[in-house]
Amino acid sequence: MILNAKRLEVVEPSPTLAITAKANAMKAEGKDIVGFGAGEPDFDTPQHIKDAAIRAMEKGLTKYTPVSGTVSLKDAIIEKFKKDNNLIYERKNIIVGTGGKQVLYNFFMATLSAGDEVIIPAPYWVSYADIVRLAEGVPVIVPTSPDSNYQITPELLKANISPKTKVLIFNSPSNPTGAAYSKKDIEALCEVVLKHEMMIVSDDIYEKVIYDGFEFYNPAMISPELKERTFVINGVSKAYSMTGWRIGYGAGNPEIVKNMDTMQGQSTSNPCSIAQAAAEEALRGDQTCIKEMVAAFDDRRKKIVAALNAIPGVNCKTPQGAFYVFPYINEIYKLPKFIELTKG
Repeated sequence: MILNAKRLEVVEPSPTLAITAKANAMKAEGKDIVGFGAGEPDFDTPQHIKDAAIRAMEKGLTKYTPVSGTVSLKDAIIEKFKKDNNLIYERKNIIVGTGGKQVLYNFFMATLSAGDEVIIPAPYWVSYADIVRLAEGVPVIVPTSPDSNYQITPELLKANISPKTKVLIFNSPSNPTGAAYSKKDIEALCEVVLKHEMMIVSDDIYEKVIYDGFEFYNPAMISPELKERTFVINGVSKAYSMTGWRIGYGAGNPEIVKNMDTMQGQSTSNPCSIAQAAAEEALRGDQTCIKEMVAAFDDRRKKIVAALNAIPGVNCKTPQGAFYVFPYINEIYKLPKFIELTKG
């Protein structure tokens, strides 16, 4: 006998993880494969962070922790927000989860009711829409274009807001385009948001991976009113090459955090105690590792953008952040060679 939940009818397996698994299987067969699946740094976790995890184990920090994270890690997160973003939070505003994905999942499970709409600018990270569907929400996909640097404009946002709209997902720098919103861009979007009863989820996981002196902002940094409307999600996976450690965190309204804590307490309980100790060291320790990784990513960024733009019919915008490129290839379909190939 096999039981299948109806909720699975509205979601698909993560294509990112499926592609990564296939690439790894082919590598195991001895094939020379370049994987374009999961987005993660190819650097090792910095040694001082690994050492912190070892010390935690040696001290016996291997038991349950509070569901929403240890006090010391929450304090490190609060310090990070104050130092990097000029945002003031208290412990009651913070929740730590098993990766940023779980924090996002818990947020929507704790805030959406059946039929609530969530605006998602496209291109977008593949899990956004399915997480919304699992929470019985309705993803409203808003296509963007190279002309707007793959950013949602105030006009597009306004045109897609309905009485059922509850949340806008904001991701800057973006996965998969690498586009990043300036303070002016964010202010224009937030003017629209403030006219409606809705929130913003700001996915800041690529905050530290930015280039050419770009100045990072998120909606919570714009004004106190917007801070109250924004739930910020971040983590240590990308900036510190800690994807497998699975530590993410969120900051926002304490009532929402309390409800997320309830959700998490009935699923994973607390995040790994050892990984929490490592994440605390990542946030409080030597930050040189970030500069070294970003410098390497920057060099690769320049080379691959130049190589892609050298291909006839390809237009690749230079990403302002993250470690992705998103080439626009529609013009290829108009080339004589392609037309001849399709006719054949």
